[in-house]
Amino acid sequence: MSTLQQSMIKDITLAPEGKLKLDWVKAHMPLLQTIEEQFKKEQPFKGMRIAICLHLEAKTGYLAQVVQAGGAEVAVCGSNPLSTQDDVVAALVESGITAYAWNNVTEREYHMHLNQTLDFRPNALIDDGGDLVGLLHSQRQHQASDILGGCEETTTGIIRLKALENEGKLRFPMMAVNDAYCKYLFDNRYGTGQSVWDGINRTTNLVAAGKTVVVAGYGWCGKGVAMRAKGLGAQVVVTEIDPIRAIEAYMDGFTVLPMLEAAKVGDIFVTVTGNRDVITGEHVDVMKDGAILCNAGHFDIEINKEHMAERSEQIREVRKNITEYSLPGGRRVYLLAEGRLVNLAAGDGHPAEVMDMTFALQALSLKYVVQHAAAIEPKVHAVPAELDRYVADLRLSSLGIQIDRLSTEQEEYLSSWAES
Repeated sequence: MSTLQQSMIKDITLAPEGKLKLDWVKAHMPLLQTIEEQFKKEQPFKGMRIAICLHLEAKTGYLAQVVQAGGAEVAVCGSNPLSTQDDVVAALVESGITAYAWNNVTEREYHMHLNQTLDFRPNALIDDGGDLVGLLHSQRQHQASDILGGCEETTTGIIRLKALENEGKLRFPMMAVNDAYCKYLFDNRYGTGQSVWDGINRTTNLVAAGKTVVVAGYGWCGKGVAMRAKGLGAQVVVTEIDPIRAIEAYMDGFTVLPMLEAAKVGDIFVTVTGNRDVITGEHVDVMKDGAILCNAGHFDIEINKEHMAERSEQIREVRKNITEYSLPGGRRVYLLAEGRLVNLAAGDGHPAEVMDMTFALQALSLKYVVQHAAAIEPKVHAVPAELDRYVADLRLSSLGIQIDRLSTEQEEYLSSWAES
């Protein structure tokens, strides 16, 4: 059976457009190109079936092709209902990858695609938000023993994995790729910072300069969003639950307020917490007319849409990816991309050069967990430091940047407790 016959996608005739997108990102992802060549020679996944649940746009598509180059049969599904790009999916199917995804799926279709991806009977996986792993530990426990291990892309997914581990229920080893230096320092900060504002700007076509931007959450993603908002000329307010991060935001030059106070002054709100009900009805009740709300956390639960709907006299789409909620007294608030990831649901996601580092880590971590599955426990594992440094060295080399290296004497000095 061909991959097209196995797949469930929107339109295979879109493949030529998708291939152009794949060619473009590949040209800007030299690290993955290097790893692709290594995988072609080494064939680390020969005879394996690998499932990938990520945002199905071009950069993810190229990662899937790199895993395929390592000898695997690959199946992909989307990790968000609105971030799938149908032309990229078509191009992947044409290249021999099985896909279960299309843009703007219903909740039922979304879960159907997850289950179809597991029907592929994978031996290993790359997950985003823990969706595949969650199914393997709830509805499809019988299949968990087939999995050698996998990799997790997001903070949200790692939280879910650690909850499984803490309960003693995690059935196979998972690599916490999100927690690697070459992921969160660059992808979460610079990638999210740029792509969130790409999504907001292209969707609203409004200026950020002079406005008050409220950033909920000052983790690495929140830091990036706040930094870019400042660069665009906005006044930035940060809300936090962690006192240490709140002090950090303050010392970075931002105003720190509780959300109920920030809600009164904000023009644009970006939630980046990974938690639910960050913005609720009580916050909407005090917002300005014209306030714009969006989410850059994994799930669409950070902004309580039910509370907004309950307070609204009318709800309508006023522009693609902008829903207007008309409130009593003539106020209006606007929600971008249905409260889903604004950088992917209303944009193209992180820049290719940033994702080159993340997906290099994903590919190498997948190889590591597959090769060491028999020797490591079914827990959440940190990415080995040598992989992190290897990816950083690849990135520097691709940029033509050279750095100093320790001499033998310096290494001996740093490894000794004695004064010399």
